[in-house]
Amino acid sequence: QVQLAESGGGFLQAGGSLRLSCAASGRTFSIYTMAYFRQAPGKEREFVAAFTWGGGRAYYADAVKGRFTISGDNAKNTVYLQMNSLKPEDTAVYYCAARISAGILSDRSSYTYWGQGTQVTVSS
Repeated sequence: QVQLAESGGGFLQAGGSLRLSCAASGRTFSIYTMAYFRQAPGKEREFVAAFTWGGGRAYYADAVKGRFTISGDNAKNTVYLQMNSLKPEDTAVYYCAARISAGILSDRSSYTYWGQGTQVTVSS
């Protein structure tokens, strides 16, 4: 089993920056990919960014490319999502997710473990 603990959400104005953290514990050696998804009120949960531990590669949804950066600290079993130039449309609950195998990065069903979610609210 893997447990994910998220932190870093908050309320801020458009144009600001925020960093989310997701710390994994338990059978962390089995993790292949960690990712962030987000869900706005009345909308489906959508892919934001992913980080693969083996190759240290980062992948992004088009909506956040150039503004968000995902990175990983292997020693701490933690991924970070640095969010810059935030927009009101970035307002959502952000969820950390992890999976133990490869697959389509944006496929929610391929992720086995989920964090509790953290609220990010961006005002205009």
